[in-house]
Amino acid sequence: MIKINKLTKVFKTQGETITALDAVDLHIKKSEFVAIMGRSGSGKSTLLNILGCMDKSTSGEYLLSDQDVSQLNDDELSKIRNQRIGFVFQGFHLLPRLSALENVMLPLRYTGVNLTDAGRIRAEKLLIKVGLKDRINHMPNQMSGGQIQRVAIARSLINDPDILLADEPTGNLDSTISDQIMDLLIELNKSGQTIVMVTHEDDIAEHANRTIHFLDGAIVK
Repeated sequence: MIKINKLTKVFKTQGETITALDAVDLHIKKSEFVAIMGRSGSGKSTLLNILGCMDKSTSGEYLLSDQDVSQLNDDELSKIRNQRIGFVFQGFHLLPRLSALENVMLPLRYTGVNLTDAGRIRAEKLLIKVGLKDRINHMPNQMSGGQIQRVAIARSLINDPDILLADEPTGNLDSTISDQIMDLLIELNKSGQTIVMVTHEDDIAEHANRTIHFLDGAIVK
């Protein structure tokens, strides 16, 4: 699903050169659940941004299902970001004035899917799948943190993405709700969803099939 060869990312700020990723090689198979760990500044978030087509590498190769993403322009990257990649963030990022259903349907605005028929049915099915059958028309301020994160997960799946990228998905949740969110991600992975998750918590990373440790822009374990 993902092939990264000699991926390098260099930032230049105020005359200083910082190597965030240093010739990283990484392959992730379809239907894998991979956790990425490392201290702040280790390169894990930079990698996730590149995998999610939100940033470009300085050099190296990034293949997504054999397509060389590193050679695409901004419009092409935007299309892949919307149609082939799902995002789950620590901060949820729901729009407060939209219901759970409307938040889940939001990415469909950029794909041409009918927002009143097929899209609505798909969104409702996803909310039921993540255990929110009785919260479909609730607003974010009417839901708990765990329920809001479930809405965010449903939203990330609305376009049937090739990969799901999760950035500290349990970072704002207590331990009980964190376990519930991880159980949901495990269930999605068992159904065939490829997941790449950044976390700093060992007990959360243990739910993945494989854990990759970063330090100073390189894979060390």
